[in-house]
Amino acid sequence: MERVPVLKIGDILLVSIQVDMEDQTALQLQEDLADRIVATGCHGVIIDITALDIVDSFVGRMLSTIAATVLRDAGVRRDDACVLVARVPG
Repeated sequence: MERVPVLKIGDILLVSIQVDMEDQTALQLQEDLADRIVATGCHGVIIDITALDIVDSFVGRMLSTIAATVLRDAGVRRDDACVLVARVPG
């Protein structure tokens, strides 16, 4: 199983998913990211999924859970959060 790297840039964590997201990989990412959020006290998380060809329902739920957890732990109300998804043609 491949692990997805979690990089710290300033007070932001960056996750760029460049591997096929099997269920076990997604669960490991969720655990690794939660650990890094606690360890670093970051103020934000960026998850880049542009390299994924397919986001199945399990991976979609996992990403949603991560987003909800990060927002809750950061004290951000759901109404104040903005998610921007963009795909660059090419």
